[in-house]
Amino acid sequence: MVIDFSDLKKIVKEEVVDVFDHATVFNKNTPHIELANELKARDHHVILVDYQPTSEMMVIDFASKIKRTIARKHWLVHSLRLQETETSFAEWFASDN
Repeated sequence: MVIDFSDLKKIVKEEVVDVFDHATVFNKNTPHIELANELKARDHHVILVDYQPTSEMMVIDFASKIKRTIARKHWLVHSLRLQETETSFAEWFASDN
């Protein structure tokens, strides 16, 4: 066994799902900052990030967050896949970075 799935599930839930689930994600330098602020004022879950929030960039961010937590247990992350639809996804591989 490499990692207990319940441990992995907990890490992913805390680092990614609980933070990003049902959120509207904007680049913090968006020209639409007024929209982001209006959504926040209407109690929408808005996250401002320092990158363009595409799947490709978000999977890199998620990998970083998960790697940071897993490293404390001396584990390594091999890969991540962010699935948008059945045929649309972004993948991150540690060997490429």
